Amino acid sequence: MYEVYCQNCHMDDGMGLAKLIPPLANADYLRDNQEMIPCIIYHGQNDTIVVNGVTFTQEMPGEKYNEVQITNIINYINTAWGNQIEPVTLDQVKERLAKCDN
Repeated sequence: MYEVYCQNCHMDDGMGLAKLIPPLANADYLRDNQEMIPCIIYHGQNDTIVVNGVTFTQEMPGEKYNEVQITNIINYINTAWGNQIEPVTLDQVKERLAKCDN
């Protein structure tokens, strides 16, 4: 799913696109905001964020994936490119999606 839906912007190596698209590889924002990641994937992101000290303002559109798909994407990015973030469960993703502000 990452290759089909996410790689175009976040790149095959997870390094993002210069100062337009934030990296996912070794990204402090990803590591420190796991509670928000399901909401960002589903609803998108239009706030300014800082990833590894770099400010990003590019909007990310949401994708209406189902809970299983979101869980799979998160678990992929949490363990790809040297990331060592704990996997999430389907129940965790469901709980986090229920708390989204959007």
